[in-house]
Amino acid sequence: MSTVSSTPLILITGGSRGVGAATARLAAAQGYDVAISYVSNEAAALGVVADVQALGRRALAIRADSADPAQVAQLFAAIDQTFGRIDVLVNNAAIIALQSRFEDLDFARMQRIFAINAIGPMLCAQHAVKRMSLRHNGTGGSVINVSSASARLGSPNEYVDYAASKGALETFTTGLSKEVAREGIRVNCVRPGHIYTDMHASGGEPGRVDRVKDSIPMGRGGEAEEVARAILWLAGKEASFITGTFLDVTGGK
Repeated sequence: MSTVSSTPLILITGGSRGVGAATARLAAAQGYDVAISYVSNEAAALGVVADVQALGRRALAIRADSADPAQVAQLFAAIDQTFGRIDVLVNNAAIIALQSRFEDLDFARMQRIFAINAIGPMLCAQHAVKRMSLRHNGTGGSVINVSSASARLGSPNEYVDYAASKGALETFTTGLSKEVAREGIRVNCVRPGHIYTDMHASGGEPGRVDRVKDSIPMGRGGEAEEVARAILWLAGKEASFITGTFLDVTGGK
């Protein structure tokens, strides 16, 4: 490891866009150094790095597929080398596919969605726990898993596989939170609802939030920054006696 930084470090997977990018910028404003992982859009990732640095904080962007164990190991090795610590892990990386009925889903799609949305966070959390845990001479930390309201609602006729993968992530949140609670690590989960991000384009309907907003009690979609505020509240000292919980950012839906 490098010399340990005196500034807390947050790692955000899938940090080049949407909720991940908003969380990176807000974390920097709150005093964190920031590491993000991304898969394809290097320009967007470097833009986030520039924004973090403009706020006076250190930043690192690493290309890493969170479903690939070797790439996850390289991601954490880079963090060790650059910062020498990790205080918060935000498991945000996720994918969605075209809206489809369940019987039309193919195996490759389901396998990839579960690999990234459920197994990826588990791989990242393994590395984080080994560095954070008092059991391993760490100083504690916080893991925030970014789920989805779809884990409760099921997303019928659209994304049943995505919803199921987020349900798996929530069960993982519950189990890990209990396993490491006495090791100085808190594990919590944020459930975004219909949020204005470009993820909906991946599902084939960029305007989905506007289509469904009348079904939301607050009558509007959410913004990525609103989810970021929830993530960082749960990650921080204000939530010091909270673990194993789920915070809906859904406008009441």
